[in-house]
Amino acid sequence: MSSATHDVLGIGNAIFDILVRTDDTFLTGHGMTKGAMALIDEARAAAIYAAMGPATEISGGSAANTIVGLADFGARAVYVGKVKDDQIGRMYSHDIRAAHVTFTTPAATDGPATGCSYILVTPDGERTMNTYLGAAQNLHPRDIDPGQVAASSIVYLEGYLWDPADAKAAFVKAAEIAHGAGRRVALTLSDAFCVGRYRDEFLELMRKSTVDLVFANAAELLALYPGSDFDGALAQLRRDVRSAVVTRSEKGCVVVAPDDVTAVPAFPVAEVVDTTGAGDLFAAGFLFGLVRGASPTICGRLGALAAAEIIQHLGARPQTSLKALAQKEGLPV
Repeated sequence: MSSATHDVLGIGNAIFDILVRTDDTFLTGHGMTKGAMALIDEARAAAIYAAMGPATEISGGSAANTIVGLADFGARAVYVGKVKDDQIGRMYSHDIRAAHVTFTTPAATDGPATGCSYILVTPDGERTMNTYLGAAQNLHPRDIDPGQVAASSIVYLEGYLWDPADAKAAFVKAAEIAHGAGRRVALTLSDAFCVGRYRDEFLELMRKSTVDLVFANAAELLALYPGSDFDGALAQLRRDVRSAVVTRSEKGCVVVAPDDVTAVPAFPVAEVVDTTGAGDLFAAGFLFGLVRGASPTICGRLGALAAAEIIQHLGARPQTSLKALAQKEGLPV
């Protein structure tokens, strides 16, 4: 196996985030399920945008947030996602490249507009997402660069990609190339509702070793194994996948392997402002530790550090250098 020239390559829905502070009444009035991600059409997107207050706008998408976090730690990061060659698509491309991420996916010249996610943040810090996938859903297997994938130590896949058929095929193609090159493949389950739609398919990916490492939160884990309590679901997860990490908000995380379970505490935070991107940035820290050969405990600590930084301000991009924070905590970078 040749040495990798990239640390982590992430594949996901390239979504421009539009964040706004709101209250539970707004969510109820617009028929939203608090804390969930709903896929919407262009008309619904326009209606939500018209009703929203002043917003913060930044390039996003789950895997993109993770990849930007990895770059902030100092990793060699690559992102694959589809935007349209429109104003928002050009803003998206500039923004992610400015974060020191390699981004070479060709922009679409026709078809739907660049995707947007309308993220409503309530006073308790919970985020509710309404996502218009737009051009993101047109990611195609031809957008996967075999050389780029094979040169990446870890390929990180976003569970949300399992919605569009072509994106699903791109996902599987990347996993096959990665394993053919002796690389590892990680999957984030993304959302409990996403797990609900594709539970059997996700389990098949795990049991057939299409993915080597799974990231989930407690709600996603219980959606994967309905009818189980947390410990029972964790035991099933250990049988189904080589390794996994389950985050539990203020309880920290559990790193699981067939022969071992390691609990890692969360970092204390002064105030939870916005949980958008908490899981994404946790994955960034964990993966950074993994490519550096760190122990499960250190990987979990790096993930917890990044998640703690992100939930103390609005938006899913670090406002303080993650590398500097890790150095301050004595964690290896």
